[in-house]
Formats: sequence, C-alpha cells, structure tokens
Amino acid sequence: MKLLERSGLVVAWAIAIAAFGLAKPDIFLTSANFSTIFGSQAVLVVLSLALLIPLTAGDYDLSIAGVLSLSSMVLAVLNVQHGWPLGLAIIAALVAGALVGGFNGAFVTLFGIDPFIVTLGTGTILNGLVLWLSDSQTISGVSNTLVDAVIGDHFLGVSLGFWYGLVLCAAIWLVFEYTPVGRRLLFVGRGRRVAALSGFNLKRLRFGALVASGTIAALAGVLYTGVTGGADPSSGPTFLLPAYAAAFLGATAIVPGRFNPWGSVVAVYFLVTGITGLTILGAQSWVQDVFYGTALVLAVALSTYSRRRSGAAAVDA
Repeated sequence: MKLLERSGLVVAWAIAIAAFGLAKPDIFLTSANFSTIFGSQAVLVVLSLALLIPLTAGDYDLSIAGVLSLSSMVLAVLNVQHGWPLGLAIIAALVAGALVGGFNGAFVTLFGIDPFIVTLGTGTILNGLVLWLSDSQTISGVSNTLVDAVIGDHFLGVSLGFWYGLVLCAAIWLVFEYTPVGRRLLFVGRGRRVAALSGFNLKRLRFGALVASGTIAALAGVLYTGVTGGADPSSGPTFLLPAYAAAFLGATAIVPGRFNPWGSVVAVYFLVTGITGLTILGAQSWVQDVFYGTALVLAVALSTYSRRRSGAAAVDA
C-alpha cells in the first residue's frame, strides 16, 4: 500500500503517456514532443519549488507570481533600457525577490498577520509596480546569453532550463532531508505550539522561509526572461494556479502527506503531459484552465487526506 501511494502519481503519468501515445502516436510519441514537454516547464518547476518552503512551514505565499513578474521586469529594464551587464541585472532581480520575501516575512512575523492576506496584498502591489516599471509594455531584447543559457543550449537533447530545475529540486531535497533547518521547518508546519515549546525560533524560521520563497520565485522570473527573451507585465499571474496545483499534487506522491520537491517535479510534468495531450487531440484553450483548476481541487483534497493519514500513523506508532 505504501509503495502504491508513493508511486501512484508516477503510474498515473505513465498511463497518461500511454493513452495519448495510443491516440496520436505519430505526434505525441516523438522525441521533439518530449523534448518540448521537459524543456518548456523550467519556470513552473522552479516556481513550484519556491512554494514548498513556506508551505512546509505552514504558510501560504500568494505573491510568488508577482515576484516572478517583478524580477523578470527588473532584469529586462536594467539590461535592455539601462545597459546593465547581464550578471548584475540578474543579481538585482534576485535581490528584488529576496526583499519582497523579507517584506512578507516582516509583516507575518512582527505583526502576526495571516500570510494568506499579506502575500495576496503584496502580489497585487507587485502587479501594479510591474505595470508602472514597464509602462504596461512588453520589453524585449534581453541579452542572447541568457536565452542560450535557458533554452538555446541543450544537454541530452533537452534545454538547460530543465536541468536547472532538477539541480534546484535536488538541493531543496537535501535541505529538507539532511539539515536541521529542513527538519525544523517540517516540525513548525506540523505543529507550531509544540515547536515553540521545543525551543524553535518560529519567527526566524517562518521569516527565512518567505525570504527563500521570494528569492527562488525571482529565479523563476530570470528563467522566464530567458525563455521569452524579454519581460511581459501580464504573464506572471498565469503561473500561480499551476504552481499550487503542482505543489499540492506533489504532496500525494514520493513522500505522501508532505510537500516534497521530487513529488512536485513529477506533478508538473504529469500536468503538462495532460495539457499537451489534450491540445494534440484538439481541445480548445479553455480546457487548460479547467484542467489546472480541477487538478488543484483534487490535489488539495488528496494531500489533506494523505497528511491526516500520516499524522494518524505517527500517533499510532
């Protein structure tokens, strides 16, 4: 039963591949299609991983899409309009994300405001700032060095963006599994009162989780700029729902009942496989929103059930 729970999403992904492959083998079962599936989702993978850190600590961050838009726009404005070197522009974009995370963390920990409300408000503010920075215009012409580093160059037939996502996934997994900080974040998310009685600094851990979330979301914005070759002020919010769907769906696999990076990565590619297959079969564009929305509702229900089961098993043990 435990093996089935751990591998259920992987099995579902394999079934989806088989089903779409049987329906359209000449289109779906091609190296070009799989290269596109794996290489096109680096931004969503990184954004989903950004969510995992505050979610593990029991907090929601609804500003990640706004941070993605902000960091992408900061990078584009500095590099294209002000002539900054690409490296400095990327650092500025990452710093912007970290500052937003610090802003969120300060309001959540110092004033005791629900992070759902804080990050929702911050995300709305960021959307307005991005429109102001860009004058509501798409900014293109970012250095080709970034474009090549994300989608232009390939390794084993897949663009480098895919491998960046895997490296980040492995790094977060190592932190969660083998460092005191990762264990403390999990402990805080499972029971804050118990964690406080155990001597954990809840404010510092939650603040750090939100800063990390903002920084990684900014990295997703950098990758997005590399994918598109510029910055679009209106595209960021479209990533929010898929990122949450992947994070919660991923909590039902690999380590059921826990937000875990490998599960989230599998969830991203399961979802995009479904969208790609439906598109090949001729589904209209509105199907994508319905698919992601349904996936999010089911994922939250399944992950909640898995966490309750794991918690009950821990009590029984």
